[in-house]
Amino acid sequence: MKKVLLTLAATAMLALGAKADEGMWLLPLLQKMNEDAMTELGCRLTPEQIYSINNSSLKDAIVQFGGGCTGEMISEEGLLVTNHHCGYSSIQKLSTPEHNYLEDGYWAMRRSEEIPVSGLTVTFLERMTDVTDILDKVREKTLKEYKKDENAEANAEAAVAASAQALVDQAEAENPGCDAQIMDFYDNNVQYLMVYKTFRDVRFVGAPPVSMGKFGGETDNWVWPRHTCDFSMFRVYAGADNQPADYSEDNVPYRPKKALTISLKGYKDGDFTMIMGYPGGTQRFQTADQLAFMMERHGISVKARTVRQDAMMSHMEADPAIRLKYANKYASSANAWKKWQGEQLAFDKLGIIARQQQAEKDFMEWVGKKRSRAEKYDGALDKISAGVETMRAPYDGLTLLSETLYKIGTCDVASAIIRSYRDYTRDGQDTVLALSSAIDDGIALFKDFDIPTERDMAVAVAGFYRDNVAEGDLIDALPDLKTMDLGAWADKLFAESVLADSSKLSALKGESFDEARKKLDADPGIVLYNSIINKVQEFYQPLYLGEALVQGGAKAYTAGQLEWKEGQPSYPDANFTMRLTYGTVKSYSPKDGVIYKINTTLKGVMEKEDPDNYEFIVPSKLKALYEAKDYGQYADRDGSLPACFLTNNDITGGNSGSPVMNADGQLIGLAFDGNWESMSSDVFFEPELQRCICVDIRYVLFAMDKFGGAGWLLDEMIIVK
Repeated sequence: MKKVLLTLAATAMLALGAKADEGMWLLPLLQKMNEDAMTELGCRLTPEQIYSINNSSLKDAIVQFGGGCTGEMISEEGLLVTNHHCGYSSIQKLSTPEHNYLEDGYWAMRRSEEIPVSGLTVTFLERMTDVTDILDKVREKTLKEYKKDENAEANAEAAVAASAQALVDQAEAENPGCDAQIMDFYDNNVQYLMVYKTFRDVRFVGAPPVSMGKFGGETDNWVWPRHTCDFSMFRVYAGADNQPADYSEDNVPYRPKKALTISLKGYKDGDFTMIMGYPGGTQRFQTADQLAFMMERHGISVKARTVRQDAMMSHMEADPAIRLKYANKYASSANAWKKWQGEQLAFDKLGIIARQQQAEKDFMEWVGKKRSRAEKYDGALDKISAGVETMRAPYDGLTLLSETLYKIGTCDVASAIIRSYRDYTRDGQDTVLALSSAIDDGIALFKDFDIPTERDMAVAVAGFYRDNVAEGDLIDALPDLKTMDLGAWADKLFAESVLADSSKLSALKGESFDEARKKLDADPGIVLYNSIINKVQEFYQPLYLGEALVQGGAKAYTAGQLEWKEGQPSYPDANFTMRLTYGTVKSYSPKDGVIYKINTTLKGVMEKEDPDNYEFIVPSKLKALYEAKDYGQYADRDGSLPACFLTNNDITGGNSGSPVMNADGQLIGLAFDGNWESMSSDVFFEPELQRCICVDIRYVLFAMDKFGGAGWLLDEMIIVK
């Protein structure tokens, strides 16, 4: 069936052509599915120039940056650009009060000043291959062989798993230095073998100050018009053989198979654009019950994060040193927090649940018209609904716990120590050395740890947990939570736990292994953490049962969707694999009487300036360049400096930092956000409303060159005007 489903999707593209503005398309299928539509829209590249496993192509310039964003190579000497918010955690990690690269910005003026970022990686896609038929044949053969055995299904699953592992092992043997994995698409109806190469020596080259890279802060987040100079630059280093290597002073800049050409020619309304990157996750095949359940969990998270973020921000506003420590923690929390709120508004305004319910009703009417369809798809929706209901209570409890008590600072340290100790012993270290190394990993977290801030956040989240925890879900470590003085409890926790004092934690390394383990096991921070984990494990059993029901129903439902919509465009949900989306530069109207232009300029930065609001401070040097109109080669035709622009490309989280390219595959900007009016876009694409917000590459280079003084980097870029 899987092969048929994929063929149906391909036929749909050939028959109708994909909608210009919707879809996160699989690269190996571009020629079958998208070539004609892309050409008609204005693309001047062939599918082979975009994705090839035998020759250099655009996909060789695109990387998964740090595991959660996208970046792209912009020179043949390993220079990489991504969003500022993608590099944010690395920049914060490198910053100190004396060298605050977040607040002040930073630019290396020579290679020797590029700063190594421990733990940061970039990953290149080597190739992806459809292995659905191979695994299907293994399954069918095994089922036939064991057709009279009551364990036939289990035997088939084991045989498929063994075959999949053999494919992975073969791919890794044929591609030295690479990692392989098999990824599911269309709710496990299609499988691809993915081969990746990961580089481990990545160095910080530069970024504008946060007043530019995060201009507008949370106020402007997910909102248009936008004026954020959202970029940062890094360099990938390799061994002398141009292969991945751990950090070494002897490493050299990586020579990529492909680096993007940068265009300063600009764009106009209606110009072709395409984006390649690693979108993280969409829910376009989910049912109304799944979507309602998702929004329920988001509601819990939003309320819990509000109380935690408020407590955090009160300390950040009072002390610049605390702001630096918690900058990344706050930004990471607040990004999803605001998105979920916008998503709820969009769901309500656009009637998303009702629309999905109607779609399911129509689907079931189609199913009921043929017995063969009913045999395959009847019951799929009921199975999903049953799974959702099974998961509801434990998932709500898990969400509440993970957003509250699990976020207490001592739990972060406990988790680091326990996880590291497990990993070190698994890798063969003796227990004494493993514990010492694990304690060091816990101590490393104290760089971004402030006791008064952590204490107040602990009180806030414990209070929210107490007010919302279901009867019977209370963790064992806090039996008196309903009546206790939370302030006194937090004071005691942070005063007595070694997980709240780096010197006490370090002192354990001087004790015997048995004594150190004994003290850790009895520590109130460890006791709290273990109690949380025990409760989490209680939640997992019903979650596993519910998830199995959902997965079984979803596989059949998605298969039915593809058959039902034969002749219409179809693409799998995003899952952090490389995709291409194409469309145009395009304005939009969010409401009656309002039309948003396609771009903003530096003038808008000056109009938004508010010296008394941290989110809207404008650097004095930027104001001086604006007043002098000193934009150099980066000015637009009318003499203004472009800041950000809009396209109707279909993106989601994970696309941050993705290259926005013109019809010739030249870089014209970086994708960094979606717009507030279409926050339900992970579920439904709204062509009249959904827009991708991008920073103009001319603003990026202006900030690097004219503002940052790092024009030496231009010499290694390929720029067309």
